[in-house]
Amino acid sequence: MSEWQGTKERTAQAFRQEPLWDLLGVQPGREFRADLHAHTTLSDGSDSFLELMGKARVRGVTHLAVTNHDTTVGLDAVWQQAAEHGLSVVCGVEISAWDSTAKRRVHLLGLGMPADAPAVRDLCSGTLERRTANTAWQMRQLLDAGYDVDVEYAAQLAGQSTGFYKQHLMAALTDADFSSAEYQFLYKTLFKGGGIAQRDIEYVDMCDAEAAIAADGGLPDLAHPGQFDNYEALPALVDAGLVGIEKYHPDHDYRDTQLCEEFAARYSLFCSGGSDYHGRFGKVPYPGYRFTVGQAF
Repeated sequence: MSEWQGTKERTAQAFRQEPLWDLLGVQPGREFRADLHAHTTLSDGSDSFLELMGKARVRGVTHLAVTNHDTTVGLDAVWQQAAEHGLSVVCGVEISAWDSTAKRRVHLLGLGMPADAPAVRDLCSGTLERRTANTAWQMRQLLDAGYDVDVEYAAQLAGQSTGFYKQHLMAALTDADFSSAEYQFLYKTLFKGGGIAQRDIEYVDMCDAEAAIAADGGLPDLAHPGQFDNYEALPALVDAGLVGIEKYHPDHDYRDTQLCEEFAARYSLFCSGGSDYHGRFGKVPYPGYRFTVGQAF
């Protein structure tokens, strides 16, 4: 018996993929390959929309969700560019939120968002401001400690985005590859474990994030629950309107995929999958590295 036995359950004990199929516009019998989690230069990714879509098409992705952190800025230009690439694009967002009960971060994907998403904009504007101010503080800490930061390059990267991210700061600090031992050692030394630049920001409440996504017409989808161990938050998230869970993700192992499958059946959620691609600012080598694949029925 699952440790989750006894929590509030929905009557349906099967996946409810129909909302996702409807969003993707997948016809019965049609096979597809959907990467529903990817980032661009408008948040903490290194690739533009065009670069992202070109790489996705090469990898055989048929449907791509652009899910920048805490913003839908720039999505109005996506559809025309996607048509030129023969790719179906889903406009989305990834909201950085907080579980006040478990005292940990939780990320909520919003799939099928409009380019103008006022509820998300109003909710997340403070997050973007706090993140930028915090990264600027982190850069000052590094400069004061004598680190050689290319301040102009950091400003250039931040200027292309909707905020100043640690990824921009790291790119201005080292040319090392994200997955290299050198990069990871430097990152953990500075930003983790009591490092001189370790400081986090305040995030929005996870249920408020769900409400904003729904208010703007999107589908709330729990992102990579295995990354932050968010499984205990599922009952509250479901009560608040959760309709999906990201089953396939680079940080998920077999246990995580099985847990996601179990909870999707228990709470009648759809299962999604995505690469969480960030270009050279992340460990995933290409869009489509993890994806939702199947055949609509």
